[in-house]
Amino acid sequence: MNVRQLMLQTLNLGLIITSALIIWKSLILWTGSESPVVVVLSGSMEPAYYRGDILFLTMGRRPVRVGEVVVFNIEGRDIPIVHRVVKVHERRPGARDEEVEILTKACPTPPGGDANYGNDYEGQLYADGQRWLNRNHIMGRVIGFLPSVGRVTIIMNDQPIVKYLLIGVLAIFVLTSKE
Repeated sequence: MNVRQLMLQTLNLGLIITSALIIWKSLILWTGSESPVVVVLSGSMEPAYYRGDILFLTMGRRPVRVGEVVVFNIEGRDIPIVHRVVKVHERRPGARDEEVEILTKACPTPPGGDANYGNDYEGQLYADGQRWLNRNHIMGRVIGFLPSVGRVTIIMNDQPIVKYLLIGVLAIFVLTSKE
């Protein structure tokens, strides 16, 4: 392989990476969610969502309501949590987003099962001293899902060698292709 072909293959790899980033950022702008696609990492939402399901999120302008499944971040935790809203407390009717408090729970109602007992405050899932979630904790609400497709992500996180092997094989394919 001469220098010109190597440069062309490197440019193709850069274009693939750049295209993926552009698609991701476009999804962020379109959905209003900081993370428009997430993978369910635990079994707390079974049988509604299973470990390895890919969830599609959106934020939108409408308020969060009881029964919706949301993905949220808690201070001091690295991994977002997927749970259902069981209570919404508005300090006054028509309150702004900052004045709305949200309580969540993993699969609270039949036939959704009850993977975790009690709400997330009672289960000590929230940060110390935190009783409610605010709108700034919510990453998005679930609007759709693909079952089991995210298992690849779980395997790559559990076994990092698989991730590096996959990246290496893909890079070799891109660099050695004749196009």
